[in-house]
Amino acid sequence: MLLGYYLTQLGDVPQFLEKYLKCPSLVRLKKVGYFCGMDYASKDIYSFKEYISRFDHSLSVALLTYKLTKNKCATIAALFHDVATPCFSHVIDYMNGDYEKQESTEEYTEVILRNDNYLSKCLKEDQIDLNDIINFKKYTVVDNDRPKVCADRIDGVILTGIAWTKNILKKDIDNIVDNMKMFINESNEDEIGFKSLEVAKKVVEVSESIDVYCHSNEDNYMMHLLAKITQMAIDQKYISYEDLYTYDEEAILKLFKEKNNKELNNLIKEFENKKLNDIPVTNIPNVKVRDLNPIVNGKRYKDN
Repeated sequence: MLLGYYLTQLGDVPQFLEKYLKCPSLVRLKKVGYFCGMDYASKDIYSFKEYISRFDHSLSVALLTYKLTKNKCATIAALFHDVATPCFSHVIDYMNGDYEKQESTEEYTEVILRNDNYLSKCLKEDQIDLNDIINFKKYTVVDNDRPKVCADRIDGVILTGIAWTKNILKKDIDNIVDNMKMFINESNEDEIGFKSLEVAKKVVEVSESIDVYCHSNEDNYMMHLLAKITQMAIDQKYISYEDLYTYDEEAILKLFKEKNNKELNNLIKEFENKKLNDIPVTNIPNVKVRDLNPIVNGKRYKDN
């Protein structure tokens, strides 16, 4: 599996981080898929090479951050940066009408972290302020505005390239991981860049292919369909909106099916069995553009 190979290339989990991997708020993410619930969608439309969870993504972003910075606080913040990811991830942003930024669910980060008593114990032992973990965006190496490169973004390119677009291979993982370097950008921020123009070009090409997939008619149709299913379940009071942040995806889909709501079950059946050729042309909303312009030896890629 390429995910396992990639994690190996990032290095061993540092000892100080091991106990944090047991935090309940983080463990839940093992059953929240990286691809927005589409692991359970029609195989005629989605054929992922392997299952990748939000936990996997959280771990790889943390390992990537540590590899490049050796900063413990930034690494822990990276590990918990996606802790407020609900079931079906960005489908819920679609449900909330947040197509462009896809950040509507991040507001729950503080609530979730403050309610994780095991996390509080770990942070106290390490004399780390919880606020330094909640505000993960203070670490530009972890998260930054597009088209800048950060650990969250480059990891997303690699993981999506591994499992969905399938244009990241072992040699690409080697090249990207070995070629990354920290730079100070034009805004005097820490930013991940590359030493080689060729490697940066590959990353940009994969990112552009992901953008095509995410703007495709079939992906937007299926994202909207799962958003409709979820909204109907909330309207019927089968779940609350807050339940999306505590359940895992398998459990919540099972719960939907057990309600024996004919209309809801028909939508689920469509979601699980839809044929690519049967998808109608839809008006694609203003979906987030996944643009990248990495630094290559001190200059922006597009300026080289």
